[in-house]
Amino acid sequence: MRVTIRVRPGASRTSIGGEHAGALVVRVTAPAIDGRATEAALVAVAAAFGVRRRAVTLLTGPTSRTKVIDIDGGEQELLDQLLRSAH
Repeated sequence: MRVTIRVRPGASRTSIGGEHAGALVVRVTAPAIDGRATEAALVAVAAAFGVRRRAVTLLTGPTSRTKVIDIDGGEQELLDQLLRSAH
């Protein structure tokens, strides 16, 4: 399943939920330095969807806050719930 995410680095805690311009918002504590925020976001998404980290692949946006990822085994129903929730 392809998902567009919007990464917000430097948050007080890691959380997933809400929507920004149609993208799932992923807040991470890691700074946006040397890809640390991107990796933290991928780990957080994997945990939220209950899949292994290797099941989450970055497709586009390695240096952008808006990224397109592929989640192998992700469920549309869970994505819809996360988009509706605000953390």
